[in-house]
Amino acid sequence: MALARQVLCVSAFLWLPLARAEPIRYSVAEEAESGSVVGELAEDAGLTPAQLSARRARLVSEDGRQHFRLERASGRLVVAGRLDREELCAQSATCMLPFELLLSNPLQFFRVEVNLEDKNDNSPVFTEEQVTFKIVEKSEPGSRFPLEVAHDLDIGNNTVQEYNISPENEYFSVSYGARSTGDKYLELVLEKPLDREQEAEMGFHVIAVDGGSPPRSGAIEISIIILDVNDNAPVFMQERYVMKVLENLPEGSVVLTVQATDQDEGVNGDISYQLSQVVGQSDSAFVIDPRTGEIKLTKPLDYEAAQMHEFSVRATDGGGLSAICKVLVEVVDVNDNAPELVVSSFSSPLPENTVPSTVVALRITGKKYLELVLEKPMDREEQAEMSFSLIAVDGGSPPRRGTTEVKIVILDVNDNAPIFTQDEYIGQVSENMPEGSVVLTVQATDPDAGINGDISYQLSQAVGKSDSAFVIDNKTGEIKITKPLDYEAAHMHDVRATDGGGLSAICKVLVEVVDVNDNAPELVVSSFSSPLPENTVPGTVVALFTVRDRDSGANGKITCALEDQLFFSLRPAYKNYYELVTVSALDREETPQYVLRVTAADAGSPPLTSTHTFTVDISDVNDNAPVFNQTSYTMYVRENNVGTVFVGAVSAADADVGLNAKVSYSLAPEQGPERARCSCISVNSENGHVFVLRPLDYEHLRQSEVTVSASDAGSPPLRANVTVRLVVLDENDNAPLVLYPAQESSPASSELVPVSAEAGYLISKVVAVDADSGQNAWLSYHLLRATDPGLFSVGLQSGEVRLRRPVTERDSVKQKLLVLVRDNGQPPLSATAALSALLLKDFSDVRLPHASPPTEDQDASLTTYLILALVFVSLLFLISTAVLLARKVCRRKELKAGHVLYAADTLQSGLADAAAAGTLPAPTCYEISLTTGSGNSEFRFLKPILPSLPPQHCTIHLILTKKPAGRSPFPLARKLPANKKSACKLLLLEL
Repeated sequence: MALARQVLCVSAFLWLPLARAEPIRYSVAEEAESGSVVGELAEDAGLTPAQLSARRARLVSEDGRQHFRLERASGRLVVAGRLDREELCAQSATCMLPFELLLSNPLQFFRVEVNLEDKNDNSPVFTEEQVTFKIVEKSEPGSRFPLEVAHDLDIGNNTVQEYNISPENEYFSVSYGARSTGDKYLELVLEKPLDREQEAEMGFHVIAVDGGSPPRSGAIEISIIILDVNDNAPVFMQERYVMKVLENLPEGSVVLTVQATDQDEGVNGDISYQLSQVVGQSDSAFVIDPRTGEIKLTKPLDYEAAQMHEFSVRATDGGGLSAICKVLVEVVDVNDNAPELVVSSFSSPLPENTVPSTVVALRITGKKYLELVLEKPMDREEQAEMSFSLIAVDGGSPPRRGTTEVKIVILDVNDNAPIFTQDEYIGQVSENMPEGSVVLTVQATDPDAGINGDISYQLSQAVGKSDSAFVIDNKTGEIKITKPLDYEAAHMHDVRATDGGGLSAICKVLVEVVDVNDNAPELVVSSFSSPLPENTVPGTVVALFTVRDRDSGANGKITCALEDQLFFSLRPAYKNYYELVTVSALDREETPQYVLRVTAADAGSPPLTSTHTFTVDISDVNDNAPVFNQTSYTMYVRENNVGTVFVGAVSAADADVGLNAKVSYSLAPEQGPERARCSCISVNSENGHVFVLRPLDYEHLRQSEVTVSASDAGSPPLRANVTVRLVVLDENDNAPLVLYPAQESSPASSELVPVSAEAGYLISKVVAVDADSGQNAWLSYHLLRATDPGLFSVGLQSGEVRLRRPVTERDSVKQKLLVLVRDNGQPPLSATAALSALLLKDFSDVRLPHASPPTEDQDASLTTYLILALVFVSLLFLISTAVLLARKVCRRKELKAGHVLYAADTLQSGLADAAAAGTLPAPTCYEISLTTGSGNSEFRFLKPILPSLPPQHCTIHLILTKKPAGRSPFPLARKLPANKKSACKLLLLEL
């Protein structure tokens, strides 16, 4: 109705010669004070203030509201009252207040438009004060939780520009922007996984800030409840629902139904709907069923009050997750307002076609009468009124007279038919002219007055055309378009003008439609194949489509182009058909999806284009074998482990997908009998976890290698192998074993020490070994107990027993010592060695510490001690010589660390025999484990044998044999063959 009034108003002024073509435009800020000057309207209209008063200037608006007033004295346009841009124009990008400056004598009008500029007088407002989200604790980072955007009634920079969280936290951030449809969105983004066990609830505020100066803000309280489950939010079938409804739709009618789905079950899948009102609209005409999503009317709609209703619907599941969609309801106008006819005035004078001799009688009382007789026909179009005097004369003398004034008003009769200003009207229009556009205006005149001069126009249909593309305004004669026109076609119509008395006239109207390039090319897909196997051969047709353009000539000529022609190309098929084909090999692992854009362009000026997108998915074939993430694996397990212990995992990835990428693991059979697979290792076929099935002994098995095979589930399956090396780590499960002095049940032999010996004199050396390795075999020596502790010292690493100070006369001749040998394991293990020493002035006195004369038995005992001392000294000399020779040999060969140099199966049995018998078996094998620097620490008497080694473990065999009878009393050193995998030597000592 408002649009109809606007069209009628504009049409009424089209004929005025003094109407201004371009409107007079001003700008004023909203909330300007009443009386604020908008502009010099009189000056801009080319008028003077005197003319405004003389011509009764006034302002007329289409809606009847007067936002401005005209000061006639000054010619200024001023603000009449409060101007609230948000109330007048809501959130329109521009707020134009149009009106007319209307003048009389002659009638003239000026179109005036005042742009109401926005002021930052509104803060952002959320439709809800608090929103609660229930989020599962296992939600992936990047999960989004929609919020309804804040509404700011201002526009431009004065509207919402940014959102932030207060107080900031490490779990959430905000994301906001606009979608492709133009709808704004606001989402909470999960930055870090939530842990309900640590924090079950949290709360913060999301603050919306506009861009005004100073900025304004609004906040919404966010409450987060963390759940253990429910990981799917509702999803609307559409992000935006658009519905048209008639304004006379009865209350309670269903407008539309929104639908959201939730993949969860039970209460987490139950969805309820909520309707959010738009800011500024407190009383909604709609209500939503929280269970079904049906949106119904709560009160009648009025097209004239609001042509469009926009609001949001939030779908919330039982777990608290939600989604928001936009609902746009367009109100369709119905003819529910009757026309209004306002009668200003009505006159009924004498008809102009009164026939001659018609009597106009002025009767006098009595028998006398007076008649006014028409002598000639009258024509109202020539003279609408006439006046004369009627004089009455009596017969007296002198006669007297009387006069009366007679006024004749000639009434109109319909004696003139309408006349068109042209017999034929010709107009040209572009085919893209929008519906409702005025093509041309026909005009007829009728000199009659009143209803006889009121002309109405009717459009006659052309022969053979029942559905015209034109309509004529029966009052103004404006011919408008009712539907799109067809190019290069002429439309011929007759227009009849009929006055109120029934007289009419006819004119011809010819409308020529000129083609314009208003149709973009259309691409119609006939067939399309997706997905494509990645082994598709080049030249395979992916899609077949046709292009067309409804324009003609150059506007209808189409060319097609493909943006990316590396893997695909376009090939003309037949006429306007094209094929989309592959031109090179495809690889799903490199590019799983191709987005191809085909652009069709016509040859118009300017050219129009349209783009169609083909999304080609590439399906997988089993062309990739599994690949381990390491070339080899080394895993460690401590000895004495429990059965079925996890030691590590192998992992292989397959670039394929689906079954082709499902990897299973197994132990591959070893090639050759020398590489039999270790039965103590097992691998899980599903996840590649490697287990040791039984306890291991480092002293028997130090490492083992197996081959693990990874196979996919493709057809045929592809596989890959990797070597897994299992290294057994040593535990401190062996105590040190003392080799010298021999710890047997008989009393220990005594070391001879001259009383003249100085401090540092070497008395003896404790030799011990440990079957463990590494730090567990690092031995240290400590003096645990002694007859005179201050007299002796024991080398911490060498085990050498030396004099701490010179011998004095007060010292006891026979000294007993107990040396503690301890390894470096956790916890440490230890052993003890018992020593005895005789302090002698000379070696002739071996047995007695006093000055009594020796007996023959004593002489024999002293001789024995002297022999033993000589043997011991000779043995030390021989060992030193052998060590020097061995060192020279070792320097010629490359040392290889970490290898086993002894017979592990004989070590424990030999040690057991030694412990039981109390003497060394012949031969007896001992293991000595050394590390870097041990040449000057744990085993100093073997120092000449050992060069500086790298930081690796090395095992040396010391084999002691009893000297057969008749052999030399000196030790014999023999070099045994070196193990082919060892960088160390075996030393055989004969005693």
